[in-house]
Amino acid sequence: MNEPATKMKSTVEREVDDRDSAFVNRVFEICRSNKGMAARLRRADNPSTEYQAWEFLAAWGVNLEREEDRLPHVLIASAIAKSKASANGSLPLGQALALSYDNGRDSSPASARLKRLLACDSVKEVCMILRGVLSLISSKLGKPLDYTKLLKQLKKFKFNPQAVKAQWAQEFYSYGAREEQQEN
Repeated sequence: MNEPATKMKSTVEREVDDRDSAFVNRVFEICRSNKGMAARLRRADNPSTEYQAWEFLAAWGVNLEREEDRLPHVLIASAIAKSKASANGSLPLGQALALSYDNGRDSSPASARLKRLLACDSVKEVCMILRGVLSLISSKLGKPLDYTKLLKQLKKFKFNPQAVKAQWAQEFYSYGAREEQQEN
């Protein structure tokens, strides 16, 4: 690959990263400053009331007609609005899932939830399953998720679901392994 093409790709990737990060930060801002919109975003994770977030999503240029574009943004906006976090965190999804249970990655319910996520074949299915997982994580942990990373993973899911699933499994299983190594 020639040098200009490499630089161009990096610039495009940075713009996408910046846009995802700006989206997440804007949702946090809205939740602090506009209680009415925050309430609509909280209700957006229900398919029958999802339309209440469409005004916000359309303003961000999200294609509302394409589920694989709309659903990740709806899920992340709703999860942020429901969370107690005041800013984006650094906790990846797999690690957060392991931390949500007392036995961590060795917990049967945690492992079952991860396996259910790994069995998903579509963006629609993974977003539906993640609604419950994100509610669980939010209620059990005091640490905020890295919503920007999760949004990027969900947007990538339609192109390369195996890579995203591998990331979640790596985060889940390697977290407990690192803890065990530190104890020994």
